[in-house]
Amino acid sequence: MNYQPYGQQQDYYSPPPPPPAHTNGKSIASLVLGILSIVTPYIGLLFGIVAIILSALSLKEIRNRYEGGRGLAIAGLVCGIVGTIIYALLILLFVVIILFAAGAEDSISNFYFNTNNI
Repeated sequence: MNYQPYGQQQDYYSPPPPPPAHTNGKSIASLVLGILSIVTPYIGLLFGIVAIILSALSLKEIRNRYEGGRGLAIAGLVCGIVGTIIYALLILLFVVIILFAAGAEDSISNFYFNTNNI
């Protein structure tokens, strides 16, 4: 008895893996600016605001273009928010201290130089 295979046998190969997704450049920039917003004195507030804007734009582009870098954009967003909050609170603290010092100076000068006390 002669057995013949059923049809022509073919070798099945798995398809090649998809090429790696390109990383969005704005997400990298937002991460860098977010980190700089935390560690850079005086202009950290501006870096934080720009990092928040860039990360929002990059998240939108990543969703529409199926690019990589979503984690970088989220990290840039978090760092930008933290840096902005830190420097906003520091600026607010300095303003309160200056106003308090100016108010205290006026009350001290009124106490010592008031002629009604004599």
